[in-house]
Amino acid sequence: MPRNLECEFDNVDERFTLETVHPALSRVDHRPWPIPSRPWIGRQRWCDLLFAHWPVPASTLRHLVPESLTIQEFEGTSWVGVVPFRMEGVSFRGLPDVPGLSSFLELNLRLYVEYQGKPGVWFVSLDCSNPPAVWAARTFFHLPYFRAHMSMDEFAGDLTYYSERVAGGIAMEAVYGPTGEGYQAPPGSLDHWLTERYCLYAQSRSGQLFRGHIHHHPWPLQPAKAEFLYNDLTKPHGFALEGPPATLHFSRKIDVVIWGLERVAG
Repeated sequence: MPRNLECEFDNVDERFTLETVHPALSRVDHRPWPIPSRPWIGRQRWCDLLFAHWPVPASTLRHLVPESLTIQEFEGTSWVGVVPFRMEGVSFRGLPDVPGLSSFLELNLRLYVEYQGKPGVWFVSLDCSNPPAVWAARTFFHLPYFRAHMSMDEFAGDLTYYSERVAGGIAMEAVYGPTGEGYQAPPGSLDHWLTERYCLYAQSRSGQLFRGHIHHHPWPLQPAKAEFLYNDLTKPHGFALEGPPATLHFSRKIDVVIWGLERVAG
């Protein structure tokens, strides 16, 4: 921001309101609750993403989630998601992309939970190819990130995604890609329930529960195919994902903004 313009404002919050509006904020009418009133702090873009989901009984997952959170169910079962994708444009608000830091691969193992009427995501693990991102997410967002050796290659429209954790050797390899035209999931559908989530929950080592808000447009989904050549992400947690995924969705890219964590329970 030019110096002569910056000095006209009395506080940081006022300056934030006059920054260029992030593309993700050009639509907010689909959200289940309003965006936070405080300024967002970071931006990122999620690319070449696969949603792979398996139905798993909530009783199998209860030990993975704080007691204060409700494990949600859709039509009688809870669901486990494996989500490989590529991040780009990752940076704090007002800062440019940093070569070597703003783009990396990430692989999520996630569940679906609720607290105080707000449905969100609980991450069982997050593997990442960028050591500084692993450190920052663990330190400031209390998320179970792990450093991993990762690769993503594309051939004839299919993506081959590989991840192996540096410590412990937990690995996943899959080949996936889109198989049809794009669409937006209708409210009330399983597709919508699995994907349209606008917060995450995390817990500090002291037991403090936090909520982290995010925002993006409705997911631009496509039907997908996927073959999991290897997947032991759930092995450390005492359960297995049996057979092929029950549902598969692909998304080429989506822009996201994030807010800092808020305390919700001790």
